[in-house]
Amino acid sequence: MSKRNIVHVEIPAQNVDAAAGFYQALFGWKVQPVPEMNYTMYEDGSGSGGGFPLVSAENPAGQVLVYIDSIDIVKDLEKVVQLGGKVIREKTEIPGMGWYGVFQDPTGNVLALYTSLNP
Repeated sequence: MSKRNIVHVEIPAQNVDAAAGFYQALFGWKVQPVPEMNYTMYEDGSGSGGGFPLVSAENPAGQVLVYIDSIDIVKDLEKVVQLGGKVIREKTEIPGMGWYGVFQDPTGNVLALYTSLNP
């Protein structure tokens, strides 16, 4: 069985502080602003979590981005292409946290891969 867990979910927001407040009040999520990135992290209490990025061309409203654990992002992105998908963002560093890559499956769904700096 593959251990390709969902490790992070991003919900784009026009106002990250307002979105954090909404989901904190609705679900009781613990939130932590990251002002230098105009981003707010959230944790649901079970160890799962994600963040609220500012709505942009890269993070459009309505496109929730699911991050899946990857041991080798480069290899996984190569396989995406072999299987008929498209790489949207090559492996990119998130300073002090890890790396990610974004792809589109053959149907058009957009997902991401993530490797933690501290697994």
